[in-house]
Amino acid sequence: MNKLGRGHRDKVQQFISITGSSEKVALQALKASDWHLEGAFDVFYSQPQVKSYADTRHVEELYNRYKDPYVDMILADGITLLCNDLQVDPQDIVMLVLSWHMKAATMCEFSKQEFVGGLQALGIDSLEKFRDRLQFMRSELKDEQKFREIYNFAFCWAKEKGQKSLALDTAIGMWQLLFEEKQWPLVDHWCQFLQARHNKAISRDTWSQLLEFARTVDPTLSNYDAEGAWPYLIDEFVEYLNENGIIQKGHLNDWNQKC
Repeated sequence: MNKLGRGHRDKVQQFISITGSSEKVALQALKASDWHLEGAFDVFYSQPQVKSYADTRHVEELYNRYKDPYVDMILADGITLLCNDLQVDPQDIVMLVLSWHMKAATMCEFSKQEFVGGLQALGIDSLEKFRDRLQFMRSELKDEQKFREIYNFAFCWAKEKGQKSLALDTAIGMWQLLFEEKQWPLVDHWCQFLQARHNKAISRDTWSQLLEFARTVDPTLSNYDAEGAWPYLIDEFVEYLNENGIIQKGHLNDWNQKC
């Protein structure tokens, strides 16, 4: 990389910091996109990622470090210890991405199969590799398709066992976490609306359709189709925005109150 000009070196470092890739991969993607960063990201995310080798014995040693002493699973205490080792907050969205990779069935617990299989797929067999992969996992949220998959995964992952719907408080917490990443300007108004008008659990249909609404409908509602096939709750939300003067003459008023 020493032969590169400063501008190109900076782009390589920026690409590596966002994707968690190697310098070789960064150079290949940037050269393929004629040194345009956005194009390089497209190249990177469109290619199947080569998984590095993970030593099964070392992965199982990691599992044994975190598993519950009485049950053959990793439970809340083990996840807290894992977060401490990784130096991340348990509420950090990267833990949701990790759970998605592990195909975890329930929040705050990993079966041995989920944990070991997930780490093997990520090429992780040591805490050092674990920490190194965190930036890559964060970068996956920038990929539209992966974000959609992680968003949809979060519904089943966060709901109580045996329940078909997601408790409202839990749903609001998940939306705030996910849409902080996507920066949907109406998320706080949506939370306020639910607490004021709905106050019930959230169905899978509402959960999935809200992402589509946030993705396709302008925050000023300029392209909102009242005849569209949105769930009734989203139609009521639009009425709430208009009734409360949050949307006026195609403009989103600049006042946000947190949920």
